[in-house]
Amino acid sequence: MVKLTENKHYSENKPTRSMPLPPKVYLSLIQHLGKICVPEVKVGDKVSCGQKIASLPSGVYSPIHASISGTVEAIQDCPHPVLGRAKAVVIRGEGETDTDFSRFIRKESDSLTAQELRDIILEAGIVGMGGASFPTHIKLNPPKPIGTLIINGAECEPYLTADARLMVEKSREIAAGISLITGCLGIKEVCIGIERNKPEAIEAFSGMPGIKVKVLPSDYPQGGEKQLIRNIMGRDLPRGKYPFDIGVLVQNVSTIFAIYEAVYKGKPLFERIVTVTGSCVKEPVNLLVRVGTPVRDLIKFCGLKEEPAKIIIGGPMMGIAQYTDDVPLIKSSNGLLLMNEKEAAAFEEDPCIRCAACVRGCPVGLMPCQLNLASERSFWGMTKDMGVMDCIECGVCNYVCPSHRRLLQTIKRAKLEVRK
Repeated sequence: MVKLTENKHYSENKPTRSMPLPPKVYLSLIQHLGKICVPEVKVGDKVSCGQKIASLPSGVYSPIHASISGTVEAIQDCPHPVLGRAKAVVIRGEGETDTDFSRFIRKESDSLTAQELRDIILEAGIVGMGGASFPTHIKLNPPKPIGTLIINGAECEPYLTADARLMVEKSREIAAGISLITGCLGIKEVCIGIERNKPEAIEAFSGMPGIKVKVLPSDYPQGGEKQLIRNIMGRDLPRGKYPFDIGVLVQNVSTIFAIYEAVYKGKPLFERIVTVTGSCVKEPVNLLVRVGTPVRDLIKFCGLKEEPAKIIIGGPMMGIAQYTDDVPLIKSSNGLLLMNEKEAAAFEEDPCIRCAACVRGCPVGLMPCQLNLASERSFWGMTKDMGVMDCIECGVCNYVCPSHRRLLQTIKRAKLEVRK
């Protein structure tokens, strides 16, 4: 764990605003961890907001829904914030035609079975919205009984305040979403972890029946699953194991809110709160934005004080720098960070001095310096034996390295090669 300069002051006290509808959206067919979806529409089709436009018959996937009403203009390769490029459905907007999704509500929430809840979540296209984007309907079907539900309200990345605002503004809805999960899965204990730098969010959940609030230090990466389990329950998740192996389920607050909207409003996941922030932004803000909106539209809406030298989707530690402002937001895009020349300046990489700062700082107990050396030599089997797949890609090793070694980049490469 490390203490970072938070820089949340830009937007932490800004109530969420709704961004006007974009004239065009670019809906990637892969917005989740799993298989790429197949389009269910063709060029020239009229679509309405919330309509399912891409899916698969089975497998690890989450369907995609139209985020605006309009006409399918193209199905083509487009920029992607994580993959670089991917096929997307391009919709040209023609004004909102239907925003009432109550017709999709299946039955009273208090009579839902676990399978019915998972079916609703699948049809709504809900994925983990804290960054991992794993399909939520699969995560809510654990192979072992779950005794404890941990709600991730840490939002430990610098600059980002979207989850914090959501907790302040929608605490009752989040609590209702929590009740849906606990009721259907028979979970007895619920804990929500919130960093102490979010006093309004802590107050919003304090005293809620059935929910224990755990106030966490404002350290990074406090929001990782293993870190939350350790700091809330005092238990370490063994290497190679998943939270369900010790009877725990972890969910992000934004994911819980999306579940609430799917069940109580019949609303698919086609919009989310995004923090638009940074020294280059004229008016930093927390924005409710339609999925598929290009970054350039958000920049135009918020305005610039100066041209950004770097555009990052996400936070400065785990976010991904973008090569174009044409890139659209996807379901897991929780922030847009615009950095100036000084902030974005790259350091010259020096030889490793064997100081072990990266080893001391690694929150999962790896040896990033050794993984770096093995990766540079293409010793992929060795990196696997050293636990490279346990890396959560938090970037602490890069941050603390006095030689400015590009440790995380080589570790990511090793993980890719091990997966192959």
